[in-house]
Amino acid sequence: MANTKHKTDESAGRFAYEGLERLIHEKARLSIMTSLAAHPTGLVFNDLKECCSLTDGNLSRHLQVLNEGGLVEVWKGFQNNRPQTLCRITEEGRKRFVEYVNVLESVVADALAAAGTVPSGKLNRGLSTA
Repeated sequence: MANTKHKTDESAGRFAYEGLERLIHEKARLSIMTSLAAHPTGLVFNDLKECCSLTDGNLSRHLQVLNEGGLVEVWKGFQNNRPQTLCRITEEGRKRFVEYVNVLESVVADALAAAGTVPSGKLNRGLSTA
């Protein structure tokens, strides 16, 4: 009797998608990273809050987690005697975000292929850090 639970070397971990970082994968943090990647010079806190539809507290907490992970930088200062917080994606953060998006594209391509609906030329374009 053959062991049907044994995986072949080809299929072992094929759909594990190790590049989907938990740090980025959470919805709010993915939104923050996407917003900051689209604005390389950074965004002030209130603009980022609006882009991501988050509350002050939620945005602060997620920024803290991303900052501790080395993905974003946060500067606090004053402009016109008013406190202002500037948030920016780090070089390492951009690199890891691009890697994450490329793995996410693989997930989508695999799902579409399994469903038999891969649109030609729409996937596997890949992103670069440049």
